[in-house]
Amino acid sequence: MSPVTHLLTGWLTAHTADLSRRDRALVTLSGVVPDIDALGVLVELATKNTSTPLYWWSYYHHVLCHNLGFALVLATAVILLAVRRWMTVLLALAAFHLHLLADLVGSKGLDGYQWPIPYLLPFSNRWQLTWDGQWGLNAWPNILLTALFLVVTLYLACKRGYSPLELISKKTDNAFVAALRRRFGAPAGYSKQQIT
Repeated sequence: MSPVTHLLTGWLTAHTADLSRRDRALVTLSGVVPDIDALGVLVELATKNTSTPLYWWSYYHHVLCHNLGFALVLATAVILLAVRRWMTVLLALAAFHLHLLADLVGSKGLDGYQWPIPYLLPFSNRWQLTWDGQWGLNAWPNILLTALFLVVTLYLACKRGYSPLELISKKTDNAFVAALRRRFGAPAGYSKQQIT
């Protein structure tokens, strides 16, 4: 699925518990960080017409960060950085695994290639996860899920007073939530002074 869908999935996962801004960020990023191995596409594109092209995306996407070993590294980082350590690490691992599930269900390339997920790496290369019914990246179910997650995210932003924009800037997030509340209304119990 797209990184936007993964980000929204992580964000919604973070909303299943009462977490601090930092912990919400950790869970949200855990839902999208496995795709950091896709940055190899930049190197691959830059070297494709050279005498020694580097196939970092073709060989390593869904390999380096879509596995149990990376999940353990991620869990260690989250537990060291979180305020509510155990709750945050559990939700971060849930967001990570939802990322893998989403990729398993809806990440078939335009050329029909299914990116297998070598879940047991680096401990074993024996279990390569694929699904014959995998949707294409541009398939309608992916678009529908992204739209649904976006609507729920906007609803929660209106209701709770923060959105994924808080990951970038609290000031921008406050302005965005205020605009949402002016447009769609504030939840019960909020005064107009709180909206602005």
